[in-house]
Amino acid sequence: MTDVTLSRWKVETRTRASAAFAIVAALVILLAFAAPLFVSRSVLQDLFFILTMLVLAQNWNLLAGYAGLVSVGQQAFVGFGAYSMFALVILAGLDPLAAILLAGIASALLAIPTAFFLFRLQGAYFAIGSWVIAEVVRLALAQWKMLGGGTGTSLPREATRDMPALKLVGELFGVKSSSAGDILTYWLALLLAIATIGLVYRLLRSKQGLGLAAVRDNQEAARSVGVDARRMKTLVYLAAAFGTGLAGALIYVQKARISPDAAFSVVDWTAYVIFIVVIGGIGTIEGPIVGVIVFYILQNLLADYGSWYLLILGLIGIVIMLFAPRGLWGLFAERTGIQLFPVRRRLAGGPVSPSKKGGPHG
Repeated sequence: MTDVTLSRWKVETRTRASAAFAIVAALVILLAFAAPLFVSRSVLQDLFFILTMLVLAQNWNLLAGYAGLVSVGQQAFVGFGAYSMFALVILAGLDPLAAILLAGIASALLAIPTAFFLFRLQGAYFAIGSWVIAEVVRLALAQWKMLGGGTGTSLPREATRDMPALKLVGELFGVKSSSAGDILTYWLALLLAIATIGLVYRLLRSKQGLGLAAVRDNQEAARSVGVDARRMKTLVYLAAAFGTGLAGALIYVQKARISPDAAFSVVDWTAYVIFIVVIGGIGTIEGPIVGVIVFYILQNLLADYGSWYLLILGLIGIVIMLFAPRGLWGLFAERTGIQLFPVRRRLAGGPVSPSKKGGPHG
């Protein structure tokens, strides 16, 4: 009888490192949710900053690293999301937490007409166009007198104090409303960061993720095999606007004070985000995580250097781009082969002799 072999090839993305990391990540997430029990209020505020910057970085990385859309105008969606939240709370009397979700939707709606214009531009023109649109939105909202005009406004004290969720957190931890607010916004930032990373990872492992990678690498070749490049880029652009708007609204719920210059700051919401992604590793999920940790450390180390702070950050960014073009994580992954969020597909298994399995039907 002829010895027939069975094909047991299968496509996998997981690695041993990613499986071990999944267990560690689950423990870290549980520890992070319990953090308000054993860390100070100032530490929670620092963690909130890290998490919200991570969300912004992951959304920008989705645009630039995976769709090839290098935007320098993401502050448009941060500011618009924040102002939408303020408008819903002050003018419509909504709970700030409900207003955050609606603010994300408002930012995605803003992205529809902006995409119509921006997608007619390529390369540097796209980047400049995104910045121009952000400035137009900033100038338009600066004229909105009901929200403070050019000087801005604050959230009504009763709106934040009377939030049902805030009262529950205050009773749970036995703290004042201000401390309860920090705990609540920290938890929301943690949930948003987990959801953002999870959704990006799921997207990249899907068929749409393969199409997105094809569009980024060679748009014409992607079109030749049936990938709708414009549709893929539009969906990613809208998704990034939604996530960025959510983060912007959440940041300004925590700040409780807004002004056009602060909400649409190109340095705070775009330059720093680009720095985080570039030094961490563009085009990887791990890169922004590494980048935001490095950025936070540098920010604290260089806080006393005044105007030299931005110059030093710039020099560090240039050095990393010269000696590690794929960022710190890219350099590490290249030398070790470790991937915590693997998205590349590989064949595993192989032909198996039926004699070892009791025949073809064994």
